[in-house]
Amino acid sequence: MEEQKRQAALIIELQELLGKQGVLIDASDCAAYSKGARYGDGVSLAVVRPNSHEQVVGIVRICVAYQQPLIVQGANTGLVAASTPDRSGRFLILSLERLKSHIQIDPINRSVEVDAGVSLHELNEALLPYGLFFPIDLAANPSIGGMIAANTGGAKLIKYGDVRQNVLGLRVVLMEPAGEILDLQTALRKNNTGPDLKQLFVGSSGAYGIITRAVLQVHYLPKQTATALVVPRDQAAVLELLQVLERDCSEFLSAFEGISGGALQAVLRQFPSISNPFFPEDCPNYCVLVELSSGITVTHVGFDLQDILNACLERLFGDVVQNAVLGRGAELWHIRHSISEALRHEGRIIAFDVAMPRSSLVAFRADALACIAKDYPWIEARDFGHWADGGFHFNLVWPHLVTQAYDIQTVQAIRSTIYDLVVLRYQGCFSAEHGVGPYNLEFYQRYTSILAQHLAGTLQHSLDPSRLLGLTWFGRELS
Repeated sequence: MEEQKRQAALIIELQELLGKQGVLIDASDCAAYSKGARYGDGVSLAVVRPNSHEQVVGIVRICVAYQQPLIVQGANTGLVAASTPDRSGRFLILSLERLKSHIQIDPINRSVEVDAGVSLHELNEALLPYGLFFPIDLAANPSIGGMIAANTGGAKLIKYGDVRQNVLGLRVVLMEPAGEILDLQTALRKNNTGPDLKQLFVGSSGAYGIITRAVLQVHYLPKQTATALVVPRDQAAVLELLQVLERDCSEFLSAFEGISGGALQAVLRQFPSISNPFFPEDCPNYCVLVELSSGITVTHVGFDLQDILNACLERLFGDVVQNAVLGRGAELWHIRHSISEALRHEGRIIAFDVAMPRSSLVAFRADALACIAKDYPWIEARDFGHWADGGFHFNLVWPHLVTQAYDIQTVQAIRSTIYDLVVLRYQGCFSAEHGVGPYNLEFYQRYTSILAQHLAGTLQHSLDPSRLLGLTWFGRELS
């Protein structure tokens, strides 16, 4: 009864701060916020939706006073359950979807100050008239705050870097002191006046504070691009092709995306409007989507990137390259961005977002495929990924139409096998760009050193001593 009284008083204070439109309490209204994009299907106490920084501050102060745990949520596109509550019903969801009124562009500094609730698409629409864009290339449309909390990478990382490399400044609301604003907003690219504190919050999965505004470095839109979907001689030839492109096309290389035949076939099965780019030939066992880009027009420099890419591939034909579809950039990128959605229709996804040294990718893929074929022959590999930066989505599908019923114990055994390969044999990591959330927290605890966990937990305890913010706890006690 005392808990019900506490919750009722909490809701009244939140409604007084935000108005009834800003506080959702009906289960039907909260349901969409409580279910994750792939994992996480919880129950929330309520959903609060501030539309100003001052309201975020007020929410934090109320929650700390009532010792009310909360989950921060952006566009809810994350894949590790870091932005959704558990089934207890005790968490309040703090949705930043309405915190999006501020986009201030400085074209001379090539930077933008933006509220955390602004989506990637909304930001790029605002930047378009200036010939600028935020170059994190994703199939989803996350919020800026969520991208920073997860340190999103994307398909163009090899040229532009990840979110961390493009964050200049942040504004963060702290849990301790309750509701205090840590103003790290700056548009400086060079600042050695002390530790770079903003980086504490980038990639922290929202566990250290609530990001409400960011200053981002943005880039000029390419004025010409060149595209090819390349069939390599074999798996080893993928890395041979990458080395040649980096050597001969150097700063123009903007994407190098591996696509397995299984992933390509899934797209063609699930989306009949997408045609086989290699028709009349069958889909290859493996292909690589290559893109070159430049901010200089053909008229200014006298060369065409598509001609350069075509000539490079022609020199490799018959040795490193067996086949290629040239040009048709929009069509080929549409295929690449349709993979994740296609796999969802094929069955239950067992997703792996891993990274390792590029030199290990071929051996890892062979070992991982052999493990699956030997012990789990009904599981289908549908892998793809950012080979140029060592990122690899070794995604598996448990098909709907198999006799073996989906079994969580089997899935966990597969995860342990694959992650042991990645981390212990190939010196990689279990989360390349999705961050750490409840879904993979056990693997953080398994593979991260005790000393590193202790340090991360010490920071978290200093910033949130009551552990009210989120479900992810990075700490471990030293023995």
